[in-house]
Amino acid sequence: MTRIFSGVQPTGNLHLGNYLGAIRNWVRLQRDHESIFCVVDMHAVTVWQDPVELSKSTREVTAAFIAAGIDPETCVIFNQSAVPGHAQLAWVFNCVARMGWLNRMTQFKEKAGKHKENASVGLFAYPALMAADILLYKATHVPVGEDQKQHLELTRDVAQKFNNDYGREVFPITEPLILGEATRVMSLRDGTKKMSKSDTSDFSRINLTDDADLIAQKIRKAKTDPEPLPNDVAGLEDRPEAANLVGIYAALADKNREEVLAEAGGWAFSQFKQALTELAVETLGPMNAEMARLLEHPDEIDAILRRGAERAQAIAGPVLDEVYDTVGFLRV
Repeated sequence: MTRIFSGVQPTGNLHLGNYLGAIRNWVRLQRDHESIFCVVDMHAVTVWQDPVELSKSTREVTAAFIAAGIDPETCVIFNQSAVPGHAQLAWVFNCVARMGWLNRMTQFKEKAGKHKENASVGLFAYPALMAADILLYKATHVPVGEDQKQHLELTRDVAQKFNNDYGREVFPITEPLILGEATRVMSLRDGTKKMSKSDTSDFSRINLTDDADLIAQKIRKAKTDPEPLPNDVAGLEDRPEAANLVGIYAALADKNREEVLAEAGGWAFSQFKQALTELAVETLGPMNAEMARLLEHPDEIDAILRRGAERAQAIAGPVLDEVYDTVGFLRV
């Protein structure tokens, strides 16, 4: 049976892009794959986090997983820092990965910007920790967005080099899973930029905690162009905001963009936004309510994380033992 691993950072509210690009796909994957889903709080602290907010966000992400339909009985749901093997294997992989590999990581360049000398070592070594997250469970597949493909390639390189260096097939060469119509949801204010929780404008994104009125307001104010919707996908070229809204509708409706435009081609954006609002509220409303219920019962969330960490440790422990034996770490 294939084993899936994926994770989300607990840094601010999850938004529609997180749901459509990742979490909704995980709900579907859990039916046919052994699935491990992680709140990657160790990745979060590669940049400074307020401790109180980090704890709060960890519970919020866990609540979002469950409210979206991830079953904590079927899947393993836990926070990364609760399983020490992530850090232990990451150090081994820091010694396997090459500086040249990490220097090529575009996400580090984007996050560090012009001040990379002031960036944390953790931010630079982030991909080695990501490799450890995946390979600690010998995951065969990882559902990833386009922006994470490069990190998964590094995971594959680390696994291959470790196996070659020690002459043992310890780790699988993990395959990517890129799924869904909207794997890359863009900002509601700028269709050329990815929807992000770090954007200063809250109107650039739909948060999973937004109520129906706020969802409607954000879609109504979403940037568009003056032309009606085209009748085919070719007509979306050079119209990034139109392409984004059509992609969001398609993903929420479980259709492709061709099917959406066959129905909505020629519509004014006012009409299309109304239809999109109704669909978004219908989809996200129940999730919002369940998240609110869970967050009123933090003990329930903590119990799920605690049980998930125990299950994760049961898988990770033997893998780390195998790595230690392979490397030659003496345990007496």
